[in-house]
Amino acid sequence: MSDEQARDGSGERLNDDELGERLAKFAGRPAAVAGVGKDPVNAPMIRHWCEALGDTHPAYTGPDAIAPPTMLQVWTMGGLSGHPGRTGAYEELLGLLDAAGCTAVVATDCEQEYARPLRPGDEVTFDTVIEEVSGRKTTRLGTGYFITTRTEVRVAGEPAGVHRFRILKYAPAQHRPREPRSRREPEPPESLRPRPVVNRDNAGFWRGVAEHRLLIQRCTACGTLRHPWLPGCNACGGLGWDTVEASGEGAVYSYVVVHHPPAPGFDPPYAVALVELAEGVRMVGDVTGVPYDEVRIGLPVRAGFRRVDEELTLPVFQAGSAVTEAER
Repeated sequence: MSDEQARDGSGERLNDDELGERLAKFAGRPAAVAGVGKDPVNAPMIRHWCEALGDTHPAYTGPDAIAPPTMLQVWTMGGLSGHPGRTGAYEELLGLLDAAGCTAVVATDCEQEYARPLRPGDEVTFDTVIEEVSGRKTTRLGTGYFITTRTEVRVAGEPAGVHRFRILKYAPAQHRPREPRSRREPEPPESLRPRPVVNRDNAGFWRGVAEHRLLIQRCTACGTLRHPWLPGCNACGGLGWDTVEASGEGAVYSYVVVHHPPAPGFDPPYAVALVELAEGVRMVGDVTGVPYDEVRIGLPVRAGFRRVDEELTLPVFQAGSAVTEAER
């Protein structure tokens, strides 16, 4: 951590090797013991979740409703006041990293396993353990350590699911500030653009993008198209699927202009749109071909593919009559 190295409890400065040894010892220590969900699984929260995501599956309404499986973490969250069952180990770990200059944190990914559906009225209990602390890693955001926690969720003592959550606790990389750019200047270089998270559920989509094909999942049971890619159909629950290639035609359904905060690989202000494709699904992507403040709901766009570097190609949405050669 160079100038910002950690200190132990006595105030003695730790070098990187000593810090790594201290951090590794947190693996296996409990972060929460006998935690209890602050609220039972309940219909209002399920309704809010489904409305926010546009999920109209009938399994989540009515007298026999279940909670969407991906809500697993919702019922264990402690809010700003935390949980009485939380141990000091996790705070001690974060404090040690703060002392090492790793004062920034970003969530990187999560994994969930489901053992049984959760239903309104279920009282959730859980235990959380610090599963792993990585070695020192250097990323485009900065240098730091990945921390993985594993939460085992139960109802009436029976397993309901497992939630793994991973964060990066890091010392922010120092970037030279750039002069403000005109809204009509060329697009900024993207050599520092962060990588998308590719997992077993969406790897097929990104393979298609690398081949300049925009692939949409299709349920083989009911024919429903879906995006983003999911392991099961949100209309019928079927697990079988194939793909159709999108035409690329679409229109801006909604959009946001990002002004702050700046992040590596991005140069605000810029427009990000939710595009409704001709096939009926919606997809998020950058809007190119017009200045950010000329993007409008209903603006016709066509999908293209931008090669960011040797490893990364991204889908973008070009406004105007044609996709540029760089985005084919």
